Amino acid sequence: MKHDVDILVIGSGIAGLTFALKAARHGSVLLVTKKERADANTNYARGGVAAVLGEDDSSDLHVEDTLVAGAGLCHRDVVEILVREGPERIRELARWGTRFDEEDGRLSLGREGGHSRRRIVHSGDHTGRTIENALLEAVEAEANLTVLEDHLAVDFLLGPDPTTRRPVCRGVLALDHDLGRLVTVRARVTFLASGGCGHVYRHTTNPAIATGDGSAMAYRAGALVANMEFIQFHPTALYPTEDPAFLISEAVRGEGAVLRTLDGRTFMDGTHPMGSLAPRDVVARAIDAELRRTGDRHVVLDPTSIPADVFASRFPATVEGLGERGIDGHARGIPVVPAAHYACGGVRTDLYARTSIPSLYAAGEVACTGVHGANRLASNSLLEAVVFSHRASRAVEEVLRGPALPFGNEWLPGGVALESAMNRTVASVEDDAAVARDRATVRDLMWESVGIVRSDAQLEDAAHRLAALTAENEARWQEGTWTPDRIELRNLLQTGELIVACARLRLESRGLHYTVDHPFRDNERCLRDTVVGLRSAEVPFPGTAEVP
Repeated sequence: MKHDVDILVIGSGIAGLTFALKAARHGSVLLVTKKERADANTNYARGGVAAVLGEDDSSDLHVEDTLVAGAGLCHRDVVEILVREGPERIRELARWGTRFDEEDGRLSLGREGGHSRRRIVHSGDHTGRTIENALLEAVEAEANLTVLEDHLAVDFLLGPDPTTRRPVCRGVLALDHDLGRLVTVRARVTFLASGGCGHVYRHTTNPAIATGDGSAMAYRAGALVANMEFIQFHPTALYPTEDPAFLISEAVRGEGAVLRTLDGRTFMDGTHPMGSLAPRDVVARAIDAELRRTGDRHVVLDPTSIPADVFASRFPATVEGLGERGIDGHARGIPVVPAAHYACGGVRTDLYARTSIPSLYAAGEVACTGVHGANRLASNSLLEAVVFSHRASRAVEEVLRGPALPFGNEWLPGGVALESAMNRTVASVEDDAAVARDRATVRDLMWESVGIVRSDAQLEDAAHRLAALTAENEARWQEGTWTPDRIELRNLLQTGELIVACARLRLESRGLHYTVDHPFRDNERCLRDTVVGLRSAEVPFPGTAEVP
């Protein structure tokens, strides 16, 4: 089956939906999502969206908080764009129907780790779900936008630029996993918003769909990928962890909850000036250190300083979730441990979401814009998604005004002819136990060797073991039946290798990357992004030229 459209969007989270709604004004849009349209990391965002909206706040303060959290690697020009354009994007979400909490006729603003002011716009503690639902309603009303659910992207389609002969993105090959058939979607512009990669780790707050598909596909196609070593572990996932882990919002600490050991001792006050509200990398490492020191299985988040009625009204989803699990969190404390939460790196993009492959754009968690540096400031992620999706829509509008390249003679990464790929055997159900076994092996390996604290020996061992698994599975990939599980395993392996490769290149400890063999920052040699790419010499980064 074949679709030819002006604009292809991969992913149905906040980045994909906001871009699709704007791009539909300029051409036909097809949005492809691997599950149902409402399945996205956005739904799991509990805290909210950070923006300068309070009277005691300022853009300079938000910029500074972001730069401090990012441990020297944030791109200041990109952060300033994020902060400057953020408030209007919040108002736009409200115009699309998102109902944010208010107090006395004004937006209610929360505070989270690393923020010097209250600037978190929220809807209870289920902000992501509220935003997602409003955007989906807007999508339903857009006549120029079609959504294909249960379509898993396999690889990008590439074609030659008639002038430079360099590869140009021409769409995607996807698997309709309900019907077990391959589908080609050819597009003038492809927008990648496939989300994160949390399921490369054993414990994660991410849904099962977060298998690193976008970064893996982009890397195979030749795009530059950056800063994959910086995986953020959220400090407060409910213990025992489920799959995905139940997230206790950082906003709970913003309202006054503190972290304690099982014997009641607070331990963050002596670790960081902001105590339990320190940036996430600091808190996660402190918890990890306490658990290693004591042998305990978890620490306790103590919310008793928050009045019970305020706790119940401010965090209804948390109270409900704890109650379903038989936990009275306010009275007895909440057992918590860190879990993989957010990838600060990804496909490298410029100020208008352009990747190093022409006609391929990216935004949201899959992208590395330069905003987050070595550690994401809490609640900057949803803001980043809407700001750079908006900027991408402006760039795409300019592109669509120009002449269209003819379709034809597309190929897959590695020079594989599209015709040969379309003849592959596909299936909608996986019956190979080896795939499930290898997926669990990858997740365990990444958790044990490439987690909160790392070492040279662990990273070297992980690199060798992942390479062996990749070689074994690539042979199965070439000879066997393509299924959704096999495609996701291929991407998990590729993503794991990218994380390890970037981590081995960074011979220092900075932000979310901490290694016992290089425990200090090295600003002389390492104050730069870690950039990898199969064809980085052939496909130069497009720069940051402004769009009129």
